[in-house]
Amino acid sequence: MPFNFGPGELIILLIIALVVIGPGKLPEVGAALGKSIREFRRASTDVKEAVTVEPPAQAEPPKPAAAVEPPRPATPPVLPPSGEGPASAAQSPAEPVAVAPGASDPDSPAS
Repeated sequence: MPFNFGPGELIILLIIALVVIGPGKLPEVGAALGKSIREFRRASTDVKEAVTVEPPAQAEPPKPAAAVEPPRPATPPVLPPSGEGPASAAQSPAEPVAVAPGASDPDSPAS
């Protein structure tokens, strides 16, 4: 209890209430006092809930952004030195070209 009333103090309060209010009206006053205390508690919890901001439950963590490669600048095609012609370039074995994951191959058909 917030006021720390002992049994002696409660008996004194009941005697004063009986003298002031009377024995016939005391139950009605007690019931009205109980209703008002319940309404006050309900209103205070409603205000407390309205003021409290709760984080959303089961919120999904943000997904990491996909690594996006910056666009490559357009470069002119590289021509073989003047002593070599297209025939000599076709005879040399082609070296494999590494393609970055997620990058599209220009030789493959469009999907």
